[in-house]
Amino acid sequence: MTARAVRNPVGVVTEPDLHGSVWDLRTYNPLVKVLGPIPAMVVAIGSRDLFTPALFAALALALLLGGGRLAARTLGGLLIGVTTLVAVMTVSFGIWTDPSRVDHTHALLRLGPLTLWSGALETGFATGLRVGAVVLLALLSGLTTHGADLVRSMIAQLRVPYRIGYAGLAALRFVPRFAQELDTIRSAHRVRGLSGGRGPVAGVRRYAGYAIPLLAGGIRHADRVSLSMEARGFGAYPSRTERRHIPFRLRDGALLALLLAGAPLVPLLAHHLTGGTP
Repeated sequence: MTARAVRNPVGVVTEPDLHGSVWDLRTYNPLVKVLGPIPAMVVAIGSRDLFTPALFAALALALLLGGGRLAARTLGGLLIGVTTLVAVMTVSFGIWTDPSRVDHTHALLRLGPLTLWSGALETGFATGLRVGAVVLLALLSGLTTHGADLVRSMIAQLRVPYRIGYAGLAALRFVPRFAQELDTIRSAHRVRGLSGGRGPVAGVRRYAGYAIPLLAGGIRHADRVSLSMEARGFGAYPSRTERRHIPFRLRDGALLALLLAGAPLVPLLAHHLTGGTP
């Protein structure tokens, strides 16, 4: 089994192998990827220059490119999405920033009463970079972590009661189940000729028709899950054995140290690159 999470013939997603290459982010402890970037996120949000969030974004993007093992489609969507987000925030802040705060900068464009100042664009660009850096840092875990492994690591390393952890995991697995049920209901409606036509009113009626069978299917699934957990003695004992153990190894400590060290070092590097100017 490789380090990549795969989908088997019956459609069940299997967990990635945690004993793969040291250069594969998917093989690291999930808690390191979730908790490690938090100090960097706080520093990036609180920064007021361009270089600090840009360096955080570059660091996160380098980790994703080098160790994320992302598919080309995912990588393309990530780059386009973050670039679009920064561009939209740059332009929107450039338009809506109070002119009295930036009228000492250069006027780049005048359209009637609207003046686009360079200082407003710089403010919007800095804000977009901060948001983009936070998004990329959050995706270090979001794109390389399996939900079941995160729950197991919380139980093993954070001592979260397994009753809470696995109950939450069971609830999260309702989401793909609902998506599958919705596809089945849509197919059944199309076969019976209940598409309802076009337009917003028809769309509302169509989705209202999905609600009752989707709710009934969710109740049936919840009942089966509860009976299954009760039959297996879930919650009967203070602890339980684990089929899959999530270790905390030297490589996890090294990655955690790198992420934590980046929070104070990146602003210092940005200060040096700007020549000591705020």
